[in-house]
Amino acid sequence: MKGPLSGVKIIDLSSVISGPVATVLLCDQGAEVIKIESLDGDIVRRMGAGDGELSPSFLTANRGKRSLAINLKEKKGTEIIKKLVLDADVFVQNFRPGVIERIGLGYEVLKEINPRLLYVSISGFGEIGPYAQKRVYDPVIQALTGLPDIQADNENSRPKMVRTIIPDKVTALTAAQAITAGLFKREKEKGNGQHIKVAMVDATIAFLWAEGLVGLTSVGKEKNLRRGQLAQDLIFETADGFITCGAVSDSEWKGLCSALEQPAWLEDERFSTPLGRVLNAKERLEGMSDVLVSKKSADWIETLEANDVPCAPVLSRVEMLENEQIKANEIIYEYEHPKLGMVRQARPGAKFSESEVRKRATAPALGENSKEILSELGLDPLEIEKLFENKIVLGREKE
Repeated sequence: MKGPLSGVKIIDLSSVISGPVATVLLCDQGAEVIKIESLDGDIVRRMGAGDGELSPSFLTANRGKRSLAINLKEKKGTEIIKKLVLDADVFVQNFRPGVIERIGLGYEVLKEINPRLLYVSISGFGEIGPYAQKRVYDPVIQALTGLPDIQADNENSRPKMVRTIIPDKVTALTAAQAITAGLFKREKEKGNGQHIKVAMVDATIAFLWAEGLVGLTSVGKEKNLRRGQLAQDLIFETADGFITCGAVSDSEWKGLCSALEQPAWLEDERFSTPLGRVLNAKERLEGMSDVLVSKKSADWIETLEANDVPCAPVLSRVEMLENEQIKANEIIYEYEHPKLGMVRQARPGAKFSESEVRKRATAPALGENSKEILSELGLDPLEIEKLFENKIVLGREKE
C-alpha cells in the first residue's frame, strides 16, 4: 500500500525542529521530502549524542527525507531551488522574516514559477510587530505565551518552563495540518496554491486557549486564573513511588471517595460539584495526598480501577518502554541503523486502514542525495561536477 500523501513533493528549506518535524510527519505519510541544507548542514545534526552529524533528534525529525546541500548565497544555488519548485507541491521555510526574500526565493517569486505551489512560512512571531526580527527559540515563546505561568509552582508562584519544546512541536503539528488542508483545497477546487503563514507564538496561544488560557475568555474577569485552572498537578506519592489519579465527573468522584475510604468527602459542600472540586483543588489534593501515601502504588491502582477511577503509575522514560499498554500499541519499534547500531523510533501516531505509513527510514547524511537530485533535474555529470568544485553544492556517495 502507498501512503496517503504518496505523490506529494515537498521542498524543505527549514531547520532545527518546527519545520523539519512538520515535514517529517508528511514524509511518514508518503510524501517525498527533499531537505535543502547549507553546506554546514542543519545545526541539529550535531546536537546531542550520535556520530557527529546524525544526532537522535536529527534522525527523528528528518527520517525518510533526501538531502541536497547547497550554497544559497550563490545565484546558481537559488536557480537550482527554482528548478526543483517547478513540479513541487509544497515549499517550506523558517528563516526570519525578510531573509528568504533577500535570497531571492520569496513567495511572489516562486508562485510565478509554479502557481499551484503551497508556500509555507514558519516564524517565531510573524512578519510584523516589535518582535518580528528577534532571534527565537522555544523557551522564548513559552515565556511570552503564559506557559510558565500555567506551570507555576503551587507554593511560591514561581514560573516554570515546560521541560520539553512544546511550542516548536505544536507549531510543527499546526503547519502539517495547514499543509494538508491547503492541498485538499487546491485539489478539490482544481485551483492554485497559496501562502500559509504559521507563527510559533500564534500556534502556541491557539493550542493553550482551550484549557490553559481559557480563563481569559470573559473580558474583564481575568482574576484568579490559577484557582479556576482545570489541569492540576495530579502526581501523588505512595508508599513506594508515585501515581496519578483524578475525578472529573460526579460518578468518578464517588468512586475515588470509595477507593480512598473517605465517605465524608461526599458530604463536603466544597467538593459536591465538578466546579467546586476545581475551585477548591488545593484542599482536595492535600486530602488525597495524605491518604495515598499510606499504601503501595500497585495496591492503589488495583483499588482505584475497581472503582472505575482514571489512574496510572507515574513511569520514568525507561520504564515507559516496558509498559504493557505501550507494548500492545506497538508505537515504539527498533531496527538496525547502518551507523548508529540498534535504534528506537516512535511510529507515526495515526493509523490508516487503507494506507501505509513509513517506518524504519533513516535520515540522510549531509548532501547524500545531491548528485541524484541534480541528475533528476536534467544536469549532466560535467555540470554537476563543476557545481561541486565551485562549492555551490556539497555531495557525497551513499555509504
